Amino acid sequence: MSEPRILAFFDEPTFTVTYLVIDPASARAVIVDPVLDYDHRSGAVSTTSAQAVLDAASAHGVAIDFILETHVHADHLSAAPFLKAQTGAKVVIGHAVDQVQRTFGPVFHADDLSLTGAEFDVLAEDGAKLHFGQQSIEVMHVPGHTPACVAYRIGDHLFVGDTLFMPDYGTARCDFPGGDASALYRSIQKMLALPPHTKLWMCHDYKAPGRDYFAWESDVASQRAHNIHIHDGVSEADFVAMRETRDKGLSAPVLLLPSVQVNMRAGHFPPAESDGKRFLKVPVSGQIPT
Repeated sequence: MSEPRILAFFDEPTFTVTYLVIDPASARAVIVDPVLDYDHRSGAVSTTSAQAVLDAASAHGVAIDFILETHVHADHLSAAPFLKAQTGAKVVIGHAVDQVQRTFGPVFHADDLSLTGAEFDVLAEDGAKLHFGQQSIEVMHVPGHTPACVAYRIGDHLFVGDTLFMPDYGTARCDFPGGDASALYRSIQKMLALPPHTKLWMCHDYKAPGRDYFAWESDVASQRAHNIHIHDGVSEADFVAMRETRDKGLSAPVLLLPSVQVNMRAGHFPPAESDGKRFLKVPVSGQIPT
């Protein structure tokens, strides 16, 4: 089996990395965590970032078989529907996405939502295998950041979603509904039990203090030796205490509310109103004047 070729596309406004993973032997490929360009101030959307991935696929003469979502993202909107329309690729997410839908569907009065994950084409169980060309994709259920997070292993490469960041930045927050720091610890240990040379591809990078460039490629050995939150020797109890304390001081992601509404629908916006316009809801809390 040939080594997959991996192209990374970094979206600096959301600090998100999208990947095009190519099987050179068959000219088949998959896309991991695609970004829809969204201006929160105006509500304007565009597909410029997603089109760049398609242009790269065309330049390499490859066809797209799957769009792999690592979870229901809270920091960017997914471009999966656009890419599916252009390529016919199937949209994949972890089987536990229904838990996220049942949590957030009522928050946004999303009466159109299935609450079963039916908006996605493939609900992948832990250990499931998918194939494109000569490459095999192994699905790893890695809950903690959300209950539905998965990582995708392709050969000696693992696309980790929001479980891990670069070693100098640490690990994902666990304070969203359904998040669990103990579960995240165990999920990361499962990933770090892979062979030391396994390459780990991050979904985000925010430049750790003292680093003036973006980075998104690591490996198991580097994470085990140097991750500031979960290197070898850190106990589950110590990790949970650190993670829960740190999470209390974090602000909500800027695009949390629009992202969840769209991404729990597999990248689709809520149904149009009678005038044909689509709206995203913002629940209001606190003391509301009457």
